[in-house]
Amino acid sequence: MKKIILTQNAPAPIGPYSQAYQCDNMLFCSGQIAINPQTCEFENGTIEEQTERVIQNIAELLKAANYGFENVVKTTCFLSNMDDFAKFNEIYAKYFTSKPARSCVAAKTLPKNSLVEIEVIAYK
Repeated sequence: MKKIILTQNAPAPIGPYSQAYQCDNMLFCSGQIAINPQTCEFENGTIEEQTERVIQNIAELLKAANYGFENVVKTTCFLSNMDDFAKFNEIYAKYFTSKPARSCVAAKTLPKNSLVEIEVIAYK
């Protein structure tokens, strides 16, 4: 079974991609940046504020597919500045308590000059 996941509670896709895609028991969520889904505006705040918004967006994608953070098995995290890693990690650790596998890399430039982008894969 393949199913596109679409919710108004997370930022709408602005290109040829889906918010998330469910394939059988796997959920693949597109990378999220700090866009407020209600205003469609980028929230240009601190690394902590942006990380909170990104994780709220991820929570809504997971919820739309009837998954939770406990189902996340892999995250890929992009930071525009690795000097922000410790602050980012503090926020990340509050939500990803099941300790999924993770990659975290520095990206020269992220969409909208975001400080952080996170994509997740979940399983149930």
